[in-house]
Amino acid sequence: MILSGNTIRERGIINPFHDRTVSAGMTFGVGPAGYDVRVEFDKTGELDIAQIASGGFMLASTIERFTMPNDVIGFVHDKSSWARKGLAVQNTVIEPGWFGYLTLEITNHSHRPLAIERGSPIAQVVFHFIDRPVTDAYNGKYQDQERGPQRAR
Repeated sequence: MILSGNTIRERGIINPFHDRTVSAGMTFGVGPAGYDVRVEFDKTGELDIAQIASGGFMLASTIERFTMPNDVIGFVHDKSSWARKGLAVQNTVIEPGWFGYLTLEITNHSHRPLAIERGSPIAQVVFHFIDRPVTDAYNGKYQDQERGPQRAR
């Protein structure tokens, strides 16, 4: 079952949490059945714009920090406004019990470079209840991931 915006709010999964907000013509924050996250390029939050070349790839991070309950799994999806420009955020699974800042893998499939501003809404996370809470929650190498893009370990 997909979690509603009200349930996402009640479960305290995301910090900082925002109600639906419009920024530069795009929405972020909680929606009817998901949460739109914003992009961060470095740990300090000082890089304001990232250019991604045609066919290019980059790692970024969410501004939001996640604390996943043991009975919820999250799936990261593209935001349609970016997808229509050729930008893809690779689909990522956020496991039950995982916590930290999410690293995003971003690819520009268009034939022109794209500029992404820090804080831009970049992807949507859809949360689902699993049939029962896990007893062995995620405890892998990306647990408590720091803010800013993190390379593969």
